[in-house]
Amino acid sequence: MKHLSLNTVPPATALLMALVGAPSATAQTPAAAAVTCTQPGDMSPTQLYGLWQLVLWPLDGPGSEAAPASTGALLFERHPEYPGSVRGSVKRSTPGNDRQALVSGDVTSGEFNLDESADGVTMDAVWEGNVTPGGCGQELRGIRRPAEGRPTGEPVMNFVLKKAPGWR
Repeated sequence: MKHLSLNTVPPATALLMALVGAPSATAQTPAAAAVTCTQPGDMSPTQLYGLWQLVLWPLDGPGSEAAPASTGALLFERHPEYPGSVRGSVKRSTPGNDRQALVSGDVTSGEFNLDESADGVTMDAVWEGNVTPGGCGQELRGIRRPAEGRPTGEPVMNFVLKKAPGWR
């Protein structure tokens, strides 16, 4: 969970502040005091747009967020056919090789849902989770499981998605 610290300013913000002559990042400015955090129930699909860092670990078995079974990234963009939804791609590590797939989904009332397909036709996995309270719309947590009717060779996995720096 990330909290806004006035002593920690993203590099792009620090550069912008330096170029426009803004006061030091350690001084509390009215703009810094007015920063608000998106509540889980208020998150909109457009806030999913961008790059997200991915960590996966088995629901039952060895592994944890700190010792993941797989890592990768998801890139979400506006879904061209369904307003209020996202489409994108996931690339992640697996034993022996990397795996790439198409994804589409949405966020509604703080609930995150995503469908994953390696070939763009057959659903391989479903992701169900929530916007993390206190995460300011920058973190999603939940479960990734094989889609119904798919081979069960892959375990049910916990996931955490964190918005990549620069994609706020």
